[in-house]
Amino acid sequence: HVQLVESGGGLVQPGGSLNHSCAATGKTNVLNCMGWFRQAPGKEREGVAVITRIHGGTEYADSVKGRFIISRDSSKMTWSLQMNSLEPEDTATYYCAADLLCYELGTGYKYWGQGTQVTVS
Repeated sequence: HVQLVESGGGLVQPGGSLNHSCAATGKTNVLNCMGWFRQAPGKEREGVAVITRIHGGTEYADSVKGRFIISRDSSKMTWSLQMNSLEPEDTATYYCAADLLCYELGTGYKYWGQGTQVTVS
């Protein structure tokens, strides 16, 4: 069994920065891909950024390229999302996710964090 615990989020003005972190506990050796997703009110959950555990390969949604950076510490099974140049459109609940399989920016991941609110206003 795997549990994901998030920290970070909050309220920030446009142009500001925030950092999210996610820590996996339990049978973390089954995890190969980790990522961040978000869901705004009235919208579907969407992929923001994903990263592979071993090689560190990344993929970003077009809307966040050049502004957000995903990173991981494979030895600690933690990963982070540095969000820069935040815009009101980035307002959403952010979730971390992980799985053995890689679904790129799709939402098919098996394990999910509890979600944290980010408000840009």
